[in-house]
Amino acid sequence: MPLEGLGAGLAADPLLEFRGVNTYYGDMHALKDVNYSIGRGEIVSLLGGNACGKSTTMKTIMGVVRPTTGTVMFDGVAIEKLPTSERVRRGIVPVLEARRLFPRMTIYENLEMGAYTRKRGPEFDDDLDRVYTLFPRVKERRSQLAGTLSGGEQQMVAIGRALMAHPRLICMDEPSMGLSPLYVEQVFDIIQEINRQGTTIFMVEQNANMALSIAHRAYVLQTGQVVLSGTAEELRENPMIREAYLGEMQV
Repeated sequence: MPLEGLGAGLAADPLLEFRGVNTYYGDMHALKDVNYSIGRGEIVSLLGGNACGKSTTMKTIMGVVRPTTGTVMFDGVAIEKLPTSERVRRGIVPVLEARRLFPRMTIYENLEMGAYTRKRGPEFDDDLDRVYTLFPRVKERRSQLAGTLSGGEQQMVAIGRALMAHPRLICMDEPSMGLSPLYVEQVFDIIQEINRQGTTIFMVEQNANMALSIAHRAYVLQTGQVVLSGTAEELRENPMIREAYLGEMQV
């Protein structure tokens, strides 16, 4: 179903921006003149169906894929030519789809890996305490192999690992994927709490109901193009969004 209408989607104080980004895989045009703006302190959600460009967006932010044309700005500086490691050092940290933990390493060792770009010191200990406060279960099981955890527990470790990098922006790719309804609610509560503590969040998510319940603003992608944007409340009330993504039939 095509969507029409492009709301005001620009942040007043952007931390991350896409400016006219075009990304290709060979001859395939994956992102088409895309503009995003994620403000400091916001939760911004990216919605869309399969193969619409959501994962390519995340790969472009992290430097796994580089745009053919256009600019990616972070804190006012163009970063589209920087390697992934430098982006992480500047504070852009991913929480990958399907968690991607090191299964034969302990929870604590996985958390340590999140801080690989940083020197050990008091800040490391402070961030570890923050993770353990947010996730008491992670602290209880810190010596357990990560591969033995449930999906929900692994997602908590994955978020904790991202926090160990002391991020300014966390990019989350499908944080609810494969989780039970109980863990979905817990994860989204944690995302809100992390945001309240000052971290900006850009989130790709198939569960539009949950995403729009916590986001400040959202974008909708179709076939690589931004077709709709606005506040989460505006999108929740949009009849086309309600039918296409929220499962509500219009009469």
